[in-house]
Amino acid sequence: MKTVILTDGGMGQELVRRSKSEPTPLWSARVLIDEPDLVRDLHAEFIRAGARVITINTYSATPERLAREGAEELFKPLQKRGIELARQACEQAGEATIAGCLSPLFGSYAPALTISYQDTLDIYRRIVAEQADGVDLFLCETMASADEARAAVTAASESGKPVWVSWTLADHGTPRLRSGEAIAAASRALDGLQLAARLVNCCRPEAIAAALPELIDLGGPVGAYANGFTSTEALKHGGTVDVLHARHDLGSDAYADQALGWVEAGASIVGGCCEVGPAHIAALRDRLEQAGYQISGVQ
Repeated sequence: MKTVILTDGGMGQELVRRSKSEPTPLWSARVLIDEPDLVRDLHAEFIRAGARVITINTYSATPERLAREGAEELFKPLQKRGIELARQACEQAGEATIAGCLSPLFGSYAPALTISYQDTLDIYRRIVAEQADGVDLFLCETMASADEARAAVTAASESGKPVWVSWTLADHGTPRLRSGEAIAAASRALDGLQLAARLVNCCRPEAIAAALPELIDLGGPVGAYANGFTSTEALKHGGTVDVLHARHDLGSDAYADQALGWVEAGASIVGGCCEVGPAHIAALRDRLEQAGYQISGVQ
């Protein structure tokens, strides 16, 4: 029986819907302090829905984003709180692997907004230092360029924990990163670094299906988790997620159809990103089990 690692879905959009506060450029970071129960309870819902890997809710708690909003002093408290809430959810809902979060430093889908490689690496090392003792693996996610991913993976690898890298892809055309770089070229930039899995995320499910053959050809475990946005074009640097809109054709069953197709093509890790909630993950769990797959966590 083939095993599949099932991850959680998107935290940010779901928290925006549940929160009493208006969205801010920090997305879901502020809710860690103002409404921590929402974060803990959403993690727990994903675990009950079948997720065996959950990612701490620190995606927008990068030093640069916090500095931009005049909240630099929140960096360490937010990292600590994110880990605490994920662990509380596991105590409440059941065992799950906790993934640390190395996200884009400046904002999603913006590969041109960069600083030097060394400065990027130094910031990722700061994040890793805060998370390493509290997580089981590192997820370098929504990486929009080869250099961004190389810096994140380098920093994460220094922790000694398993590392997953996940690139975000252009939504249309030939499969490529949002920087325009080919997947194979982005993978070559990681030569010499130990990877536990290669994934793609936060793009249209159709883009993932087109990219999977190339990703699988690279060898090793591969995975995918799509978003449910109609488009990401409206989100600009420093903007808020309320400018983005969900597709109406990606309900729980439709998303499960897409993700099951990725598994049948060779993916061994699946889950969801923005606009993919606990109901989607539960439907995907059910479909995987019906198809004869065994749901597992990270071994």
